[in-house]
Amino acid sequence: MFSVPRSFLLGVFALAALAACKPQDNSAAQAASSSASAPAAENAAKPQTRGTDMRKEDIGGDFTLTDGEGKPFSLSDLKGKVVILSFGYTHCPDVCPTELLTYSDTLKQLGGQAKDVKVVFVSIDPERDTPEIIGKYAKQFNPDFIGLTATGGQSLPVIKQQYRVVSAKVNQKDDSENYLVDHSSGAYLIDKNGEVAIFSPYGSEPETIAADVRTLL
Repeated sequence: MFSVPRSFLLGVFALAALAACKPQDNSAAQAASSSASAPAAENAAKPQTRGTDMRKEDIGGDFTLTDGEGKPFSLSDLKGKVVILSFGYTHCPDVCPTELLTYSDTLKQLGGQAKDVKVVFVSIDPERDTPEIIGKYAKQFNPDFIGLTATGGQSLPVIKQQYRVVSAKVNQKDDSENYLVDHSSGAYLIDKNGEVAIFSPYGSEPETIAADVRTLL
């Protein structure tokens, strides 16, 4: 894997933040594609480059939330496994289900190695996402997926800060439970020691994520 300057990483996270529930503007990418040379166009058809190496960044850490059975669940419970960690919510109209389908396909790409990988989906909307709701939602995409939400004194803001996750309600009227949440997208690949190793941006192909996961197994 390669390392990148901190300034680049800040740019990556700035672009990812608050994008999950908004239409993606691909005009710049399309313009670049139309002006590319033939060899570049051929390369564009190949799987995109792998995720960003995060091992030199001060990011991540253990946390405890509530799982679909209403029991406390700590990230450290998964030590010895590679973890695909993403943040979202059950009312997300497009990006969250797309990502979870991608991670399900990633496990299929891994074949027998998938037994050493866990996918964890953390709700950034605990007001609506009860343990039962988030648990059932995650398992709709794969029976082995783990859905987590904050209850009681569990501090979601602290966890969001640990993982540089940004979220904000939009289109909410007074006393209304009908709203969207713009939030950071993508996933962190966490190694067997519980350390954040790779950031996999939204739109990564299952083959690409699986290739990165294999480097951590």
